[in-house]
Amino acid sequence: MDAYENAKARYEALGVDVDAALEALGKKAVSIHCWQGDDVGGFENLGQALSGGIQATGNYPGKARSPQELMADFAQAIRLIPGKKRINLHASYAVTGAQAVDRDKLEGRHFDAWIDFAKENDLGIDFNPTFFSHPLAADTLTLSHPNEEIRMFWVRHGIACRRIAAYIAKALGQPVLCNVWIPDGYKDVPADRLGPRLRLKDSLDCIFAQPLEGVIDCVESKVFGIGVEAYTVGSSEFYTAYAANHKGVYNLLDNGHYHPTEMVSDKMSSMLAFFDLLPLHVTRPVRWDSDHVVRLDDELKEIALEIVRNDALDRVLIGLDYFDASINRVAAWVIGTRNMQKALLYALLQPHQKLKELQEAGRFTELMMRQEELKTYPFGEIWAQYCRTMGVPSDEKWFDQVLAYERDVLSLRK
Repeated sequence: MDAYENAKARYEALGVDVDAALEALGKKAVSIHCWQGDDVGGFENLGQALSGGIQATGNYPGKARSPQELMADFAQAIRLIPGKKRINLHASYAVTGAQAVDRDKLEGRHFDAWIDFAKENDLGIDFNPTFFSHPLAADTLTLSHPNEEIRMFWVRHGIACRRIAAYIAKALGQPVLCNVWIPDGYKDVPADRLGPRLRLKDSLDCIFAQPLEGVIDCVESKVFGIGVEAYTVGSSEFYTAYAANHKGVYNLLDNGHYHPTEMVSDKMSSMLAFFDLLPLHVTRPVRWDSDHVVRLDDELKEIALEIVRNDALDRVLIGLDYFDASINRVAAWVIGTRNMQKALLYALLQPHQKLKELQEAGRFTELMMRQEELKTYPFGEIWAQYCRTMGVPSDEKWFDQVLAYERDVLSLRK
């Protein structure tokens, strides 16, 4: 406790209210993606291969094979993660029992098990239509497909998913973010770039035609995917323009979906200048959109700084999106989520107003000095205190519980 009190005194000497920072962090929910627990498999056809430019590499033992196992694994993970949490679902995680239900026929009742799970664990829910790993997405075209019958199947799926999101929102009494990402594109240089985008625009207009209470709609761009290297229909420019012209539809930023030299932290203020909400997917690209487990690296800290320094904790909807099958999947959830929270705490402990005043006054040498010195301030002691107050391990001792869970549960799965 002496270490915490000393660290707190150092920050308060800068004018930082540490108690207020901890309170703010405790109120900020992070939406944790269910698909880390089973390598984006879903429950429709267990063992099916991924498609749509997505890969999960590795074969670490203990992958969840059923809704019950996935929920149990997620429950174990969130016991080791402090603060408020949400669970982010894909439509392919519908719990339909023995009944086969195609994606355009999905209903809210197929997610009742997830709603019950969320209530039991004090979780919010976010939702995503699944436009990949399906026979009608085999050629990496869905909402932009030139075959009208196929395109309208996916339009119906998008409409069904928004209704499911509204069903969940009503059941939980809180909004649900419903995010549209599609894999559409071409492996090589197309002869027509405009046609697919016009079809996508029409499809989205159909999907978003009916306002639904409790649903926050967004679209997610991508620069390329495996098998669609040359052309992506849903590009950043397309979705930025679409959201700007369709009230109530937001442009989700995923920090793995841009060119390697582009930084989402640099884009966020532009979006915040024009939109009241900014949905965000945090991942870690390594040379491409490889969805590695989130580390506490410079870009993650810069993303958190942009959220906090712009007073946007209530405006930026933070979700995670990565899937690593080469390591313990429960540990991957815990590591990535705790790192997102650490980055937010780091940002909450900065004297942002003083730093802005240095910039406005043109005192750039002092600004650089302050920014660099703050990097070695003892925010780890503040994090440890936060974890203690939340009743979770404050350091690597949480890993002992993961190892015990692996020994007693995961290792028994064949």
